[in-house]
Amino acid sequence: MFAVTRIVFLLLIGTSIDKALLANEPDSVYLFAYTTIKDKGRSGLHFAWSADRKKWNLVGNEYGYVKCDYGPWGEEKQMHTPYLFQNANGEWQCIWSLDETINQFAYVASANLVTWNSQRYPYLKKELTFRQPVVQYDKSSRQYTITFISGDKYYKINTIDFKTYDEAVAIPASAYKDDRITVTLPAGAVTGNVSKVAWSVVNKLTETATLKGYEYNQTRESFQNDSIRFAPLRSISATVTPDPEKRKPISDLLIGVFFEDINYAADGGLYAELLQNRDFEYTPADRKNRDSSWNSKHSWTTSGANLHFTIDSTTPLHINNAHYAVLNVQQPGSALINSGYDGIPLKKGDAYDCSLFVKNSDGKSRNLLVKLVNADGSILAQATIKTGSQQWKKYTTSLIAAADAKDARFELQPLSTGSVLLDMISLFPEKTFKNRKNGLRADLAETVAAIHPRFIRFPGGCLAHGDGVDNIYRWKNTIGPIEARKPQPNIWRYHQTVGLGYFEYFQYCEDIGATPLPVLAAGVPCQNSGLGANGFGQQGGIPMNEMDQYVQEILDLVEWANGPVTSKWGKLRAEAGHPAPFNLKYIGVGNEDLITDLFSERFTLIYNALKQQHPEITVIGTVGPFHDGSDYEQGWALASQLKVPMVDEHYYESPGWFINNPDFYDSYDRNKPKVYLGEYASHGNTLFNALAEALYLTNIERNGDVVHMASYAPLLAREKHTQWNPDLIYFNNTEVKPTVNYEVQKLFGNNAGTEYLPSVLTLSKEDEAVRKRLGISIVRDTTDGSIIVKLVNLLPVATSLKLDLTKLAPGSKAERTLLNGKPADRQNPVTVTTVAIGNVLEDTLLPYSFTVWKIHK
Repeated sequence: MFAVTRIVFLLLIGTSIDKALLANEPDSVYLFAYTTIKDKGRSGLHFAWSADRKKWNLVGNEYGYVKCDYGPWGEEKQMHTPYLFQNANGEWQCIWSLDETINQFAYVASANLVTWNSQRYPYLKKELTFRQPVVQYDKSSRQYTITFISGDKYYKINTIDFKTYDEAVAIPASAYKDDRITVTLPAGAVTGNVSKVAWSVVNKLTETATLKGYEYNQTRESFQNDSIRFAPLRSISATVTPDPEKRKPISDLLIGVFFEDINYAADGGLYAELLQNRDFEYTPADRKNRDSSWNSKHSWTTSGANLHFTIDSTTPLHINNAHYAVLNVQQPGSALINSGYDGIPLKKGDAYDCSLFVKNSDGKSRNLLVKLVNADGSILAQATIKTGSQQWKKYTTSLIAAADAKDARFELQPLSTGSVLLDMISLFPEKTFKNRKNGLRADLAETVAAIHPRFIRFPGGCLAHGDGVDNIYRWKNTIGPIEARKPQPNIWRYHQTVGLGYFEYFQYCEDIGATPLPVLAAGVPCQNSGLGANGFGQQGGIPMNEMDQYVQEILDLVEWANGPVTSKWGKLRAEAGHPAPFNLKYIGVGNEDLITDLFSERFTLIYNALKQQHPEITVIGTVGPFHDGSDYEQGWALASQLKVPMVDEHYYESPGWFINNPDFYDSYDRNKPKVYLGEYASHGNTLFNALAEALYLTNIERNGDVVHMASYAPLLAREKHTQWNPDLIYFNNTEVKPTVNYEVQKLFGNNAGTEYLPSVLTLSKEDEAVRKRLGISIVRDTTDGSIIVKLVNLLPVATSLKLDLTKLAPGSKAERTLLNGKPADRQNPVTVTTVAIGNVLEDTLLPYSFTVWKIHK
């Protein structure tokens, strides 16, 4: 329905533009291209048009037709002094300056000024910068010359294809001819360059901006004015007629979860370690050197004046963990203290496993007193550890809490004078999820498991491909003994111990019956990278002469997960305690990447290797950060060309977008790659947000033959340490706080089907706005024969529903699960009742409600 509305809208605006703008169209006009100084060009390339180069008219009210992709998130993505021109073949080209302090510039091309290709960021000599570019074309040599300013000097570079460039050479100031003009627009004076174009070009640009404005207004739809908008709607009745003869199989992996170490989801979250900075490897680089206190001593303090605490790296425990603590004791009585993550939570009677590595370099035996101390100073547990090795040695003890505590602290007190070396000081609750050693926080793990996710994606997200090439998440660094694992900065600006690594991830998937879906970098870092010698974004791809080694690393993952114990990597899995294969079937390659030549070359290399060596593995590609635009289009083109079996789509949108795009996947080509909707959310944790997501998921189920998997993101967020909102589950040390969005995911996860049964919805009042606010999905679970009916009412009035069950071979008993309340609510209980049922299901769908009927065979 939405697609039809969109076509009609386009026809209408096309007609209105013809009549409203110019009754007598000119053959051509002048097109002015510019960016605004007020936002440093972050809003992208704008246009204005004029018939006489005197009076200028805005095109699209400063809509951004192409924006700069270069640099980290937000303010870094700037477009300065763009220069727009047509090449010899009539294709539009645009070159601009980036932040005007680096030795790169930006280039992009377009056939129509609406759809743009991938951007490129060529390099100049290291000593050069780039601003105020001007482009000229020489027909005789078929060569383009780009002149620009660097500092107070002028330079030129030549190219024939905007892929390879001659070296920049200095030119006299007289050779630099800047033909930009300054014009006055409603927002003030702006500078740009002018091209002459056919009127149809302006018409198309205006159509595009008008349509985007229309779609933007749709995204703003909310519940705030529902009482006015739907005031004439007193009540409504709906009849549902199933058509099971047209049933179709849908994915049995549809609802899953996406885990990324963002918002302290791993360290300080799902990973059960209670001490912070146990490895003394925190570094200011974790926070881009913006916080000098974020160092090897972070989270550690001392009591008393007779204990000298320093950090050393001369004789490390392991090369991957270079730093360790040195305690010089002048007189016993002082202690080394760690308060964990906002305090250490304890439960009375529970055991806590303490472990640490100790080295007494002078060879003397020493006793260490370890204690758990309450905030009021009372001792809740203590034990003495006897040490005596001149080499690094691991010691363990168990501490049993004498009382509950929310914010206890850990104390380590040397009982004799002298020097002692310490590393990997750890405190773990014995009661982890499934009582796994080095395991997961039980209440959080159980809350995630309660969704009944069919798969778990790990480790990201942007975390997977990191902040620059050196920060790419390498799976081999996350397995084996924890002291041998290689920690690294987190792209979300904290520290990764990787204690929750690939082994713990695969183990958790197995424990809850979820399919593992690891996502690996496609040889390029995060598109929002801000580090690395090779620049921002994806300009830091793994060098091609190192790609064979990186491809082998990915192939080794398959062997580690699935190989026999006699294989090199399968043996390591077995030595870690899991001789049986993990049954890996899916691997994601890339995440929200810009589909550049650099990316495409590396992705193709990885994909072809996996296809050849492991055809049993389903590779999931990526189609960029958004659900439209050049990366989306080119990502799909690349995946289709390579015959990639599945692609990963992401979008974070408003509830209005989810309401107004019910048919997003209806027209997808069923012969092309399947879809993994890897990240989505509706920008909020109210009931209205959750119901908009439920409404959309009924349409995802309807398209479950093309959408193979879907996962809300992000999954977890620690209160007071959150880099991203909204999230599915919030928590602190002692509480887990599922959102109402979580309840929707749980209802879909626990009421999944393997067949979709089409139906016809007939309304007493046929109105598009009303129909968009009602969702229905009927599925059958072929494992037990049950019929599951999901019903979403996002209207402010009740809806009387009648569903004929005759063709569905119903049973006589059903469970009715209800989630409802006021649209602004953030916590809504779910109620479940058992109901006798006949051949007709009759129900009243409450305003702002999600109802699930599970009818047993």
